[in-house]
Amino acid sequence: MRATSIDTPSDIDGAYAWRRLALCVLIATVGNVGMWAFVVVLPQVQADFAVDRAYASLPYTTTMIGFALGNVLIGRIVDRFGVALPIGLAGAALGAGFVLAGLSGSMWQFAALQGLLIGIGGSATFGPLIADVSHWFARRRGIAVAIAASGNYFAGAAWPVFMQAAMPSLGWRGTYVAIGVICLATLVPLAALLRRRPPAEAEAGAAAPVGPRHRPRADAGLSPRALQGLLIVAGIGCCVAMSMPQVHIVAYAVDLGYGLARGAEMLSLMLAAGIVSRLASGFLADAIGGVPTLLIGSVLQGLALALYIPFDGLAALYVVSLVFGLAQGGIVPSYAIIVREYLPAREAGQRVGIVIMATIVGMAFGGWLSGWIYDLTGSYDAAFVNGIAWNLLNVAVMLFILMRTRGPRAAAA
Repeated sequence: MRATSIDTPSDIDGAYAWRRLALCVLIATVGNVGMWAFVVVLPQVQADFAVDRAYASLPYTTTMIGFALGNVLIGRIVDRFGVALPIGLAGAALGAGFVLAGLSGSMWQFAALQGLLIGIGGSATFGPLIADVSHWFARRRGIAVAIAASGNYFAGAAWPVFMQAAMPSLGWRGTYVAIGVICLATLVPLAALLRRRPPAEAEAGAAAPVGPRHRPRADAGLSPRALQGLLIVAGIGCCVAMSMPQVHIVAYAVDLGYGLARGAEMLSLMLAAGIVSRLASGFLADAIGGVPTLLIGSVLQGLALALYIPFDGLAALYVVSLVFGLAQGGIVPSYAIIVREYLPAREAGQRVGIVIMATIVGMAFGGWLSGWIYDLTGSYDAAFVNGIAWNLLNVAVMLFILMRTRGPRAAAA
């Protein structure tokens, strides 16, 4: 039951909102392990099940499909019932999923567990959690959403280091079992601390400040359905491009002879830099809006992606991975800010979930596509070029929305 008697307008942007945000970051750091764990174990899984690179990439694709569908389905539940129950169930699903995946006997069994339990379970700790946070902030919504989304990259920076340390003694299977136990032991009790619902005026979508000058909702002259469709296309485009380094950097480092440990370090460096980028993009979005912020990140991502083609030395790959992380970290949370700027607040969970689903579909498709291109050409060079082409699609869509936007956000941009 909603505790409306203690909810006041001061809760928005207030002390409780910031405490809740800190808790959400912790939950996201644990719960988003499912997006990154398989990237670290990909070479071992390929060797264990004796399959080619494209087939070995399939579990990542099923994970992202489950993650994508879960963001939409759970987003609808959050709009109606709050975020606490989905987070508790996510902890149980992740715990079971990692333990059973570590004990799996075939690639198809492993891929199914990655999608159904790890993917869907982990999705509750990303889009739905971001949507919930967005209700608790108005003047600082951009930075709050960016901080909440950074939990995903905290997970990407921390979990590969943990797995790299655990795998020599536990193997990839034992490490998966250990991750499952950690998820179950942390997420279920933490979920109980999120039972409080947002203030009534936030959930009802009442007028509220959305920036330092109390700007009204932006208008691109498009119906909500049309704008949602464009954001779906943009989300797929940016994340097909983003998936190339994020999914294959460990395997790429192994292929170049630098080893698993160096590849895991590159991934952690990339995602740690992404945290900095996400926080910076949050401050930028509060100043100029979500669309210009996303456009800046997309252009920089394309340029950084191009650097992987000529530079494949060990030191160069560390530097390029750092640059790539700094370029692209703010892209995905910008979609949540755009949804809140252009679309009704009462539909935030569902609409943020749909856009996040599109980005995850892009990651899933891009992860598989890059593996297929590698098998076809024997090199990742063509896969990097493919990513750049998809990134240009994202840039074109965001330019279109920006040019059509009327009102205060257009002036600010």
